[in-house]
Amino acid sequence: MSEVRVRFAPSPTGLLHVGGARTALFNWLFARHFGGKMILRIEDTDTARNTPEAVAIIFKGLRWLGLEWDEGAQEGGGNLGDYGPYYQSQRSAVYQQYVTQLLAADRAYREADGAIRFRMPKTPGVVNDLICGKITFDRTTEPDPTIVRKDGTPVFHFVNVVDDLEMRITHVIRGEDHLSNTHKHIALFEALGAPPPRYAHIPLILNPGGSKMSKRDEGASIGEYIAQGYLPAAVRNYLCLLGWSPKDNREVINISEVIEKFDLPQINRGNARFDINKLYWINGEHWKSLTVTEYHQYARDYLTHRGVNTAAVDETYLTGVLDIVREKIKLGRDLPDWVEPFFNEEFAYDEKSLTVTLKEPAAKSRIEKLSAAFMTVSEWTAAKLEETLKSLAAADGVKVGAYVHPCRAGVAGRAVGPSLYHMLEVMGKERALARLRRTLTVIF
Repeated sequence: MSEVRVRFAPSPTGLLHVGGARTALFNWLFARHFGGKMILRIEDTDTARNTPEAVAIIFKGLRWLGLEWDEGAQEGGGNLGDYGPYYQSQRSAVYQQYVTQLLAADRAYREADGAIRFRMPKTPGVVNDLICGKITFDRTTEPDPTIVRKDGTPVFHFVNVVDDLEMRITHVIRGEDHLSNTHKHIALFEALGAPPPRYAHIPLILNPGGSKMSKRDEGASIGEYIAQGYLPAAVRNYLCLLGWSPKDNREVINISEVIEKFDLPQINRGNARFDINKLYWINGEHWKSLTVTEYHQYARDYLTHRGVNTAAVDETYLTGVLDIVREKIKLGRDLPDWVEPFFNEEFAYDEKSLTVTLKEPAAKSRIEKLSAAFMTVSEWTAAKLEETLKSLAAADGVKVGAYVHPCRAGVAGRAVGPSLYHMLEVMGKERALARLRRTLTVIF
């Protein structure tokens, strides 16, 4: 096989849809599997709908997913998508050359209003699709399609073919909703005297109700996953499973193994059903597999993204906090709420702390006893603090929880949280005692 060249060609009209992201992923996987190249091409000829902000959203989503492209109109200085993409809006002169060629060969003609139409062959249109198989379209009644509008702007289907020809695309991998137009594209290639690429149309993604997934459905935008703090590797993993599988019933799979196994004949013919719960579960599995270093880096990045100035926090303290809240975190969006009590000395008290825990008749005296006992602790470790608290509970003849709950509310304002003893150890003696004193002053 000659060098594989594929392309992802989104139209920048708003969000990066999960279907578009999967198309980009499948193209990227195919290129990586065969050692080829993926070209990024922005189909921005619809000036009324296309915006620079929408282009930026596409870049952000692809980079977040780790889908670097290999070629574009300009070269940058890095590795991950630092090639500027091709923009169709900047290629008018190229398209004009091919319009002239078709007119000269009488394969196109100009209408009275200035529009230009392509002479569609009246022979059967055969598409040998690598996923859908051989499909024949009846073109005997097919009207001649417009390739240039009366205002002089070229039509999507025409520029799509010209760009694929110019960029030497060998395989077009795209959504099944484009299949009905493919015979027209093949006819244009033939009229231009060029062999068409191989086509592979991947199944649609359906929402839980069985309809084509729209931009209004939950989980439709890659931006949602970025905002909620999903792991890119988990989202990428799940997108792989929307139409493809490793054939051994595994659902959690490393991207390097997907690259090794991925090929077009393995893609399922049937439509894929989107399941946000499965994605959430896969994210949890990837979360559990993070190394300590990976987790710390991800947590710092996400907190920074949410406006938390982690650089201003003592490194040892931040590391300790991140370690003890990890078991409570399912998505990045959980991080700010779990770490907030550790960094805010004016923390608020949640409803259960105010209405239940700290309203207990003995709550004040127990916090006072804890403060006094903790003052004498010379070895501020989780084990020693646990021993001290349990001794107070035993002396009072009460369950350990009778001291644990007011202590947690006293130092963090929360009814639930990570291990109390480890939380106290991370906070340090001075901070923990100051917080208990504050609670005695503010609440009682």
